[in-house]
Amino acid sequence: MELAGRTGIVTGPAKGMGAAITLALAEAGADLLLIGRDTAAITPIAARVRALGRRVEVAQCDVTRAADADAAAASALAAFGRIDILVNVAGGSGTLGKKFWENTPEEFSDILTLNVTGCFLTMRAVMPAMIAQGGGRIVNVGGTFGLRGRAGRAAYSASKWGLRGLTKSAALEAGPFNVNVNCVCPGMVEGPRFARVRAEMATRLGITPEEARARMAEEYALRRISTDEDVAGAVLFLASDRARQITGQDLAVDGGWVI
Repeated sequence: MELAGRTGIVTGPAKGMGAAITLALAEAGADLLLIGRDTAAITPIAARVRALGRRVEVAQCDVTRAADADAAAASALAAFGRIDILVNVAGGSGTLGKKFWENTPEEFSDILTLNVTGCFLTMRAVMPAMIAQGGGRIVNVGGTFGLRGRAGRAAYSASKWGLRGLTKSAALEAGPFNVNVNCVCPGMVEGPRFARVRAEMATRLGITPEEARARMAEEYALRRISTDEDVAGAVLFLASDRARQITGQDLAVDGGWVI
């Protein structure tokens, strides 16, 4: 229970890696505020956290709205008295298969707003509490397309590169206050989003989804697709005292794609 006595906020906790991260933090002892736009979708994972014996609260929050992010931080302080951990999972994938000039200005702007501004607003909201209490941990969930460009994913890639820049600058500025800021960069992860990307690839190349999956796995040194639990383990590490001397870093969880 290495996070016993710690409290945290998780954005986008309802499904996939967000749910796996939430459960990993709870199993390690953290009490949690789970936030998202659809609170009904969060209720089942909150029940699982509660079944682990942890305190859990749920709050409606659109991370692209500053007022919502500030209200979420206030809710965490009201419930738990402190904010030790922030994990930014909420995000989107943007358009698939479009060349950058085929994206509309709105499509490009929307994904940057969600994936970069959303993280900025929640980070901004928790920093006063972390500074006042003497420290904290912020973990942003980026992506390997923020470590390497990808044709057909220009808007998404730009957003994840931007999140890395935000993470590194924030680490420099928050470091003197004992706040670590890091970024976990998953590659393809088993789940609905991967299934959608795989289907798009299959259609584009005229192959079956199974063949598309095999081709993608062959690009990784370990020849396998990551799972939600793989990502959750990396987040747990960076949220814990085991990573006390690590900040401003990008941790790729991708089976060896960007090496």
